[in-house]
Amino acid sequence: MIVLETPSRFLLQVLLNRIQFLVKAVELDYHLVEFNDVRYHIQATMKDPHHMALSISIPPAPPETVLANGLPFGAIEAVRGAYGAVMQIVDPAEDGFQLTLKLDLTKLPSNEGSASLLPKPEKVTVVFPMRFRDSIDVVLATSFLQEFMEARRTAGLNNAPPCHWSPSPPLELKGVPAHALNANAGFVSFVIFPRHVEGEKLDRTVWSLSTFHAYVSYHIKCSKSFMHSRMRRRVETLIQALNRARPDVEKEKKTAQGRSFKRHI
Repeated sequence: MIVLETPSRFLLQVLLNRIQFLVKAVELDYHLVEFNDVRYHIQATMKDPHHMALSISIPPAPPETVLANGLPFGAIEAVRGAYGAVMQIVDPAEDGFQLTLKLDLTKLPSNEGSASLLPKPEKVTVVFPMRFRDSIDVVLATSFLQEFMEARRTAGLNNAPPCHWSPSPPLELKGVPAHALNANAGFVSFVIFPRHVEGEKLDRTVWSLSTFHAYVSYHIKCSKSFMHSRMRRRVETLIQALNRARPDVEKEKKTAQGRSFKRHI
């Protein structure tokens, strides 16, 4: 069984980009050759953006290796044990490859809660790349974060850490690996000075920063719930107005002889 000491950087980047920008999914058809003649074939379609096919070919194993379906014995079980929740083994595999996997991108982690800490003697800058899978969440988060930055400028929050939102990576992240800069809702920066971590403020500051992404996600969910309830009430109001505007149907009247008639004006 072949164990790669480090992951394929290109393969990792393709997966990260696909997960982070799932709503903008495009057709993919990549062939990749790694060291030791390990080959990958990556395919994805716009019709099924939540899944990706990954075919793998490995070089011939030594003669003493016990094989099962072209792979070292136990390899399939190891793959199922490690990634069974996020992938399905396709049988038979693609021609020219020993293994084909169908990946469910909605179950892969997207590293949404990462952050970069940039310490200096007089301050620490914390930068959050804001990542969301849902396109509506991206729009709401972008609007919320811009308002969040504006709220910091109010008179009552003069002592709060300076906050800045930007759609592009700030200059402080120059030199950071590209995969850490994937953000579809911009970047939020906080500047922490010594006064923000004095005494009992330390625990509160650390807690607020460590739960910041969860805080934003919570408000996004609340906003969506509020809008849904408003839309339901609006629809109910419109239905009531339509019902009131419906003309009354005049009931038929009957004569003494039992004949029915309608009065026309």
